[in-house]
Amino acid sequence: MSTGADCAVAYRPSEDVVARVIEGEIIIVPLVAGIGDMDDELFTLNETGKAIWDRLDGQRTLADVAAELTDEYEGDAGAIETDVLGLVGELLARRMVVAV
Repeated sequence: MSTGADCAVAYRPSEDVVARVIEGEIIIVPLVAGIGDMDDELFTLNETGKAIWDRLDGQRTLADVAAELTDEYEGDAGAIETDVLGLVGELLARRMVVAV
């Protein structure tokens, strides 16, 4: 199954959600019905997810985001890109981010 996220595309948070940092984690709260998951309306991102979310500014492509994270954390470029695509694909499916 395709995540729907594309490395060559820039994404930004949807205008239908707000994000708040609470104890180092980002909590994404839907502002309209039908966003997220019916069983879990709030969506929490850990430190890694926060690092990705903070870079979803509508300017950077996902390839740019992955490259920045690879440089910052000195990790495996392929694994980081896979993680970025996976998270953004999930956020996209939940309509919490939009392509620019």
